[in-house]
Amino acid sequence: MSETAPAERKRAWSTPPGVILCAEADIPDPGSRGFVLQIGEAFFHGFVVRKDGQVAGYVDRCPHQGFPLAIELDRYLVPDGSLILCGWHGAVFKPLSGECVGGPCAGARLTAWPVEASGGAIRTA
Repeated sequence: MSETAPAERKRAWSTPPGVILCAEADIPDPGSRGFVLQIGEAFFHGFVVRKDGQVAGYVDRCPHQGFPLAIELDRYLVPDGSLILCGWHGAVFKPLSGECVGGPCAGARLTAWPVEASGGAIRTA
């Protein structure tokens, strides 16, 4: 029996504006949620953080080694919601700026994903 590895999925690094992701109330404050969007034949992986009435979006890729940040679905924040945590190597980031304030990539930033909250919905910007 011949086993072949599954084909690697193509990765998209941006999304078109105006795509509704969820209702604003679907993400607690503070809270976070991951999203995977199909863009043509490629897939975009990102997450949204809601904190202090604001939202910020990021590409789900740590600047340290390129891994997705969450080990567990939608768990991007530390328990008190004050920082984003890379569960693999412990880097921590400010939720609304994406600036790494501790860990192996201190001084680096998460890649921003333009999102906005309006009319009760969170959408790509």
